[in-house]
Amino acid sequence: MKNLLIVFHSRTGGSRQMAQAVLRGASQEREVQVRLLHAAEAGAEDVLQADGYVFVAPENLAAIAGVMKEFFDRTYYAVLERINGRPCATLVCAGSDGHNAVRQIERICTGWRLKQVAEPIIVCTRAQTPEAILAPKTIAADELRRCEELGATIAAGLALGIF
Repeated sequence: MKNLLIVFHSRTGGSRQMAQAVLRGASQEREVQVRLLHAAEAGAEDVLQADGYVFVAPENLAAIAGVMKEFFDRTYYAVLERINGRPCATLVCAGSDGHNAVRQIERICTGWRLKQVAEPIIVCTRAQTPEAILAPKTIAADELRRCEELGATIAAGLALGIF
């Protein structure tokens, strides 16, 4: 059985909803065990035990959220050269852009020698005022479907040995 690890961080709920949608989609594949872990709880052993990864993070101040960055900081060297070639995908919840956070995660994945197997998904909430930025988020159903489809696709690829 293959293992898919979804690592996420969320302060206002947007990234959590996206990660849970990935989990729903991936869980449809019976040949793949799926784990959803908050970035503060995920460690190097979790990364080593997985056959593939989905990283879901908010973009804060044009960068990946600090808790997600700290996950990569804690695990990076412990797994370096031990997970080469494994598949991964990136999802970002952003107020207006999200591309810099995607670039940061993709650079980390490149250092780990992971293989991006899907186009990144960026969900823009259009939150621009301090009140809107700090408010709980509700991700639109069509965006959550995209996240769910990504989860189903990466799990199917793992099960079939495509990735």
